[in-house]
Amino acid sequence: MFDVLVIGGGAAGLMAALTAGQHGRSVAVLEHGPEVGRKILISGGGRCNFTNQTMRADRFLSANPHFVKSAISRYQPSHFLDLLAKHRIAWHEKKLGQLFCDNSAHDIVQMLLNECAAARVRILTDVRVYDVSKSDVFRVQTSRGDMTARSVVLATGGLSIPKLGASRFAYEMARQFGLAVIQPEPALVPLTFGGESEEWVRSLAGLSLPVRVTCGKTTFEEALLFTHRGMSGPALLQISSYWSAGQPLFVDFLPGQDIAALLMKLKKEGSKAKGAGALARWLPQRLAHAMVELGAPERTLAEWADRDIRLMAQRVHSMELKPQGTEGFAKAEVTRGGVDTKALSSRTMEAQSVPGLYVVGEAVDVTGWLGGYNFHWAWASGHAAGEVAGAL
Repeated sequence: MFDVLVIGGGAAGLMAALTAGQHGRSVAVLEHGPEVGRKILISGGGRCNFTNQTMRADRFLSANPHFVKSAISRYQPSHFLDLLAKHRIAWHEKKLGQLFCDNSAHDIVQMLLNECAAARVRILTDVRVYDVSKSDVFRVQTSRGDMTARSVVLATGGLSIPKLGASRFAYEMARQFGLAVIQPEPALVPLTFGGESEEWVRSLAGLSLPVRVTCGKTTFEEALLFTHRGMSGPALLQISSYWSAGQPLFVDFLPGQDIAALLMKLKKEGSKAKGAGALARWLPQRLAHAMVELGAPERTLAEWADRDIRLMAQRVHSMELKPQGTEGFAKAEVTRGGVDTKALSSRTMEAQSVPGLYVVGEAVDVTGWLGGYNFHWAWASGHAAGEVAGAL
């Protein structure tokens, strides 16, 4: 018999467990893998982008855009930094407010384990959970026998990175208890292309450059990477969370500059450079040639009509590309969708129709931007659930 059983030993689960344990409750974490925190360990190139200095609700996607406000206002980046300071873990800030460990993501996992140990939380690995039911208390059927608890926290994540053991367990349990689930989809994921677009994109594989990419009303300005399968890089991963099948993307390959004005100036100067040679002054050479191959006069720039320059400028600053799909959950950093926030309390993460049942982290229909937001949602939602479950 435990006060709190946390199913899932990732970022959100460990935070929920140590927070509940600090209230003096008997807590156990049930992890189906051989170790806890595996997604933490591979994140941020092994240094874990654990949070972001700029923590705002508009950096998260959800059917209810206000849902995150309570948790992230009560558990802020400064709170996690205080925890790092307590354990003497050095960190640094990269671009756009992203915070990383100086040393290794292992430091974060060890810190969470040390906090769990101090709170007398039991960590059980290689435990399969078969079913969860509730009468007066929760009964959890596992590969180590039946366990009971007053509260259960579902922290088994989403479907991203299946090689780490991603599963539908949280969704299945949520539905079993009558909670709605919004269709899970890959997010922060590379996009793929078909037809002529595929050939054009693949011809540029390996090329990376800063761009501005737009989907609908959403725009990101960061690096884009062409791959043999399609497009990736921070800008593309960010916009992928907002992209739906059939939607076009518009890419500005030279943000902040006016290629029409630049080319017109060269024309007036009587430039003898041909299209690719002229464009290569501002664009990578391979991209300049690829732009010209899509259609441009063979003549020198001095012989281009003004209309030719306008058409090239439109291509450079607003190229329309239509992705065919994504590389799926195998390459997705997180999952979009999940347990419907309508079923949960935004303050406690508790299921409103099932007292004592909490859902946290990636399992919930909350998806953050690239750059530490998803980890912070794990800390904040886990802390919110642990505070309440531990106080009961």
